[in-house]
Amino acid sequence: MPPRTRRTALLTAAAALVAGALAWPADAAPTTFVHPGVTVSQSQLDFARGKVNAGAQPWKGAFDQMLASKYADLNRTPKPRAVVECGSYSNPNYGCTDEREDAIAAYTDALAWYITRDDRYAKKAIQLMDAWSATITDHTNSNAPLQTGWAGSSWPKAAEIIKYTYTGGWAGSGRFATMLRNVYLPEVINGSNSNGNWELSMMEAAVGISVFLEDRTSYDKAMAKFRTRTAAYVYLASDGSVPRTVPSQNLDTTAKIVAYWQGQSTFVTGLTQETCRDFTHTGYGISAISHIAEASRIQGQDLYGTDVGERLRQALGFQAKYELGTAVPDWLCGGSLKLGLGPVTEVGYNALHNRLGTAMTNTQTLTERNRPAGSNNLFVAWETLTHGDNPS
Repeated sequence: MPPRTRRTALLTAAAALVAGALAWPADAAPTTFVHPGVTVSQSQLDFARGKVNAGAQPWKGAFDQMLASKYADLNRTPKPRAVVECGSYSNPNYGCTDEREDAIAAYTDALAWYITRDDRYAKKAIQLMDAWSATITDHTNSNAPLQTGWAGSSWPKAAEIIKYTYTGGWAGSGRFATMLRNVYLPEVINGSNSNGNWELSMMEAAVGISVFLEDRTSYDKAMAKFRTRTAAYVYLASDGSVPRTVPSQNLDTTAKIVAYWQGQSTFVTGLTQETCRDFTHTGYGISAISHIAEASRIQGQDLYGTDVGERLRQALGFQAKYELGTAVPDWLCGGSLKLGLGPVTEVGYNALHNRLGTAMTNTQTLTERNRPAGSNNLFVAWETLTHGDNPS
């Protein structure tokens, strides 16, 4: 095809995608929400507990790793702030790290409670959640939406386990729900036109919060944004000559799309919008996709067998191949990649390979090499324990 003809075709394809190729069917919230139901279900927790108590690997090793971490420290003192201020790359950092790590600690303690039945862990999780729900009123500065998404992804996972499995009671659960509804949900529910990992993390928080609040309207809105963003984050050859886009971003020319994809102009299946930025941020996006798909499955709508699952499978496989050491071709990111995907493969690998039987050779090798998967200290934690080879 002559260069001018090919350029015209690319522009036409881009315009068509922006005009309406992203229409998705509505994702209806469940009539009755399942609890605990944010990323990890009670049957998955029961499976993990049984394996740990039997001393089976890799679950026992994963549990020991978790219990030895700073997040399981029963002497931890919560550090809530009324206003958490986070600038770009958390600079300034006024409560950003404290909030994220207290949220991960609450989730860690909730998991520790479930597996050990030691009341001290449940009470520590409650102390952390109560301290923040009594204090925080806002997130500010440029990273506020992302910070809210990260912390807001961990809080409901902890809250779901404690509220629905801890028999000792949680008097502050109502105030905690009010915090999620008034401080977190408004910051994330409308999404972001920044890099895709932002909106995916924000939608993870929105979905989890919606489950805890049993808010069907917010759940539907978050799931619709998630479906659109996932299609725009991971490229499939079936998308055409250019990736799909989010209409509100107005990426209506090939040049704009290439710039948004970090200068990458050759598109191949499994490439993500941030592959050429670095694998760490790509890992954030992939992880959020898997977390939302898992929450959706628990709530009764299995997305793994849909377009979402195929994009997740391809993204995992493409990134895993290079993370494992495959030589980088010149056409990919100028022949250089910044590796470091992080502990983000267990949930998607378990659902797609172990449950659905999909071949995922590179992802399997990377997942097994990295066990036990720990925490990225932002919003991912202990997924070998909760999802490693978990058939539930």
